[in-house]
Order: sequence, then C-alpha cells, then structure tokens
Amino acid sequence: MSKIKIGGVEIGSNNAPFIIAEMSGNHNQSLDRALQIVDAAAKSGAHALKLQTYTADMMTLDISGGEFFIDDESSLWKGQNLHNLYKQAYTPWEWHETIMQRANELGLICFSSPFDESAVDFLEELNVPAYKIASFENNHLPLIKKIASTNKPMIISTGMATIAEIDEAVTAAKEAGCKDLILLKCTSTYPATPKDSNILTIPHMRELFGCEVGLSDHTMGIGASIAAVAHGAAVIEKHFTLARSDGGVDSAFSLEPDELNLLVIEAKRAFESLGTVSYAGSESEEKSKIYRRSLYIAQNMKTGDIFTEKNLRIIRPGMGVAPKYYKQFLGRKINRNSKAGVAISWNMIG
Repeated sequence: MSKIKIGGVEIGSNNAPFIIAEMSGNHNQSLDRALQIVDAAAKSGAHALKLQTYTADMMTLDISGGEFFIDDESSLWKGQNLHNLYKQAYTPWEWHETIMQRANELGLICFSSPFDESAVDFLEELNVPAYKIASFENNHLPLIKKIASTNKPMIISTGMATIAEIDEAVTAAKEAGCKDLILLKCTSTYPATPKDSNILTIPHMRELFGCEVGLSDHTMGIGASIAAVAHGAAVIEKHFTLARSDGGVDSAFSLEPDELNLLVIEAKRAFESLGTVSYAGSESEEKSKIYRRSLYIAQNMKTGDIFTEKNLRIIRPGMGVAPKYYKQFLGRKINRNSKAGVAISWNMIG
C-alpha cells in the first residue's frame, strides 16, 4: 500500500492511529461554541477536526409525514422530520473558513464531509486537505467520483454497505482518480453497541480491498476504538462535544474532552504494544533475568557434604544454575566450604 498523508501526517499500519474529532452538529448553532470545540479538540491531542458540509435542502425534502418523519422509538431523534433535523445540525457554510483558520492556528488538521457536488466545489475553494464520505452517502457514486477528481485523500465510511456496495464505491473512487483511499468500519446506529461493532471486520476489509482501514465509532466510551487499534485500525473517528449535558443532536454519543484525550493516549499505547511476534523476552527484560529462580545453597556446607532438599533450594535471584538441573545436584557432594546464600555453579561438584 502506498503511504497516505493528510495535512502532513502519515497514516497507515506503521503509524499510531490518526484520531479524528467529529464536530457534526454539536456546535448547537453557535459559532463561539464551534470554536470552543476546535480549541478543546486540539488540547485533547486529536490529529484532525471534521465538519459536515450540507444544507437541509441538499439532504432531503421539506415534508413532514411518511418516510420523512422519524417515528422509531429507539431513535435519539424520534418525533422530528428529516428536514428540521438537518436544519438543526448543519454547520453554516459561512462558518467554515473561520473554523478552519482556528484549527490551522492550533496545528489541527481540518476537513469535511460534503453531501453533494456543490459542497465539494465550496470546500475546494477552502483548500481542504482531504474528504470524508459519510456512511449514508457511500452509495452516492457521483459524489464519490466528484471527490476523487480532486486527487485528494478520501475516507469512506462503510456503514450498512454490503461487500458489493463497498466494492462499487472503491471502484468508482479509483476509476475517477483517487489514489489515497481509506475505508472505515462503521455501525450506523446512534449510539451503536459494542456487540454490533464487529471489529474483526477491519483486518478482513483491509485484505479484501487492499487499502488502509479504520473505525468510525459511535459506541459509548473508547473500548471499541482501542479494540480496533489492536486489529490494525489506522484511523479512529469519534463524535466530539464539550459536554454531553449541553445537549445537541449528536451529543448523546459524543466524547467529552477528557475522554478524547484518553482515547489519544490509549490508542497510541495500544498501537505501540502490538510490536511483533516475539519470544524469550525483549531487550528491556535482560536486567530482569537476574530475578528469575535458580539454585542456591540454603545452609552452610563443608567440603564433602551432600546436597539435600534442605540445603539446596530453588529461589530468587537467578545467578545460579537453572532450576531444571535441581535433581542432578541432589545426592552429590560439594567440593568446597560454602555459606548459605551462595549461587550454585557446576564447578561445585565433581
């Protein structure tokens, strides 16, 4: 796989996970709050902040009934129609430049998920370094092709998509010129449960499609994300807010600043712990070997005394002969005077 860089940060299996804080609608229609989220994401150590670029009219029709109304009892958004929900959640386009400037000042990479071709044109004017396709748009092949034509890295969430549908999206992206593609395993329920996350899909997806794979994680906490890192996730994306108690369309399943910081720290630790297949201890363990068990004289002995279970013991530290030779010493005579606490060596017998 070719090396992928977004905003100068290399992404891939040889690097610690690329952590994306998704603002989504957690700004609650306040630019000041949006900028506070940028500040908090940078302070928490995330690599990137992601926006969403759309309008309600771009997403759906302004119709209240039928399939345009959310009546699912389990939905966070039950009782709303789609158009009104997207009006609440969208990020005003005139805010984008200000948000991106703040992110840039803080060393935070900022890009967005466009939801139609006009949003791509708008984001190109802002010179975003990458694009993200949301799960609900992973079947929008014209949009994928439009993004691919920019020759910028593309991240595609794969929520709900079959292998065939993912293949269609990947093929569309590559045929339209995308060279740097990352797929994200995603469960498109809000919040998602760990049980439905199926993290083991990540290495399979990486092998199947020959590209880097990460996780768009809608579960509570960071457990699923850390599990994903252990299975090779190169990217972790989590929704982010200042405080869930502040409310907002996506706040219920978003991380707070301390939690995001913990994710950054533990994801790096998880990555570093993977290492390679290794036996016999690491180089750093060499000094610890002196505290392993070995054979020691446990009672004062004189020349000609016989080694017994009382005067020969297997103890720490490990400066003596290895414990596996214990029985070879029992019944043998010692050839010198020796005090208790002396490590056994082969030249003490014979």
